[in-house]
Amino acid sequence: MFQFTQDCMIGNERIDDEHRHLFDILNRGVEMSRNSYADRYEAVKGLLDELNDYAEQHFTYEESYMEQIRDPELILQRSQHMVFRDKIRGWSFSDIDSSEQQNELLGELMEYLARWLYHHIISSDAMIGKLPKLEEWMVKENPCEFLDEYRTGIDFVDEEHKVLFQITDKAYKLLQRDFSLDGYDEVMDVITELKDYTVRHFNDEEAYMERIKYEGLAAQRRAHESFIQRIEGVDLDNVEGDLKEYLASLIEFLLGWLINHILYTDKKIPLEV
Repeated sequence: MFQFTQDCMIGNERIDDEHRHLFDILNRGVEMSRNSYADRYEAVKGLLDELNDYAEQHFTYEESYMEQIRDPELILQRSQHMVFRDKIRGWSFSDIDSSEQQNELLGELMEYLARWLYHHIISSDAMIGKLPKLEEWMVKENPCEFLDEYRTGIDFVDEEHKVLFQITDKAYKLLQRDFSLDGYDEVMDVITELKDYTVRHFNDEEAYMERIKYEGLAAQRRAHESFIQRIEGVDLDNVEGDLKEYLASLIEFLLGWLINHILYTDKKIPLEV
């Protein structure tokens, strides 16, 4: 069964309660898949209808709340919510007369829901209300400076975090100048460098947590996977509107996620005894 753990909490009581209920729906589906009674067509269809209705209610509130607080991730959230809606609504219930076919569909549904819920909550919802507005970063003399408050006390982790800030700072400084299309290529080169180094860092960090048998390793892995997916999803060819503005928003997300992840997740990793 899937547990709604502390790393899934974002600090908004209603949103956390709604996420918890989505986990309840997921677990009922898992339990349903374990039962061997013959015909589950109506049960599976009913579960999917409930999931669709509740997700719609949740997305509506979440987007309304983000609009009220002028959260910079609102556009991204709307896009992710739409992908989820389309996926659930597009699930086919034809040719599932046998219990084997019903079980196969139910398994696919639960696998998708579990993966989407964890990744979406940890990589996107966890940032609701936490990302500073772009103009707030801009007033800082150096928004990408690695501060003492970001230190975990684990030497290699702190050194690698420092490098991540330095790479992000290179992209940030590129955005402060007027640049041509060649400049966009420079930014993408920096983003590629950031992705490659982040993969290396996450591997090092997870190996350390595995070595010390840290109980939060699974949650860390999910968060890391979601972050990498976000970077890998960057595609300048499909950007609508101002490309420089998009890149600025991306850098803001990368920096905001990194700071939030260090302060609220990495600093919980214990020192090796």
